[in-house]
Amino acid sequence: MGNKEQTFTLLVREHKSTIYSVCYMFSKDSDEIDDLFQEILIRLWKGYDSFRAESDVRTWIYRVSLNCCLNADKKRRRAGARVPLSVDIDPFEDTDDRALQTRRLYARINRLGLVDRAIILLWLEGLSYEEIGDIVGISVKNVSFQLHRIKEELKKSHL
Repeated sequence: MGNKEQTFTLLVREHKSTIYSVCYMFSKDSDEIDDLFQEILIRLWKGYDSFRAESDVRTWIYRVSLNCCLNADKKRRRAGARVPLSVDIDPFEDTDDRALQTRRLYARINRLGLVDRAIILLWLEGLSYEEIGDIVGISVKNVSFQLHRIKEELKKSHL
C-alpha cells in the first residue's frame, strides 16, 4: 500500500464516526447508510489530491459528507417513494430513559428540513459556530440565529 493510501486509510479511520453520524441523520435504512458511506468515501478519495488544507480536514469531511447525503436525498425524492423492508427486531433498542430521550430527540430532528438537520447535527457533534458556518456556507452570526431558531422549534415539537 502506498503512502497516499495509508494516509487516506488513517484519515478514514479517524473520521469514520463523523461520516456515519451524517449518514444516520439522513437515513435509518442500514443498507442505504452503507451506500451513503461508500459514496462519501469515493468522493473523499477523488477529492483527496485537490484538498488544499485551507480549512481543517474535519470541516472538509463534513462538507463532503453533507453534500453527498443532501444530493442522495434529492435524488431519492425525485425517484419517488420506496417501501422499506421492516424487521421487527431492533438489536440496538435500549429501554432506559436516556436512550428513550435520545430517540425522541433524533425523531424530532429528522422532521426538520435538510439544512436545519445538518446544522443541528454539526452542533451536536461539538463543532464551533465558525466550523459550522464554513461547512454549511453561512456566516457565524447566521449560524447563531439558525441554531437558536432550530432549538426553539425542537422544544415546541411533540411526538
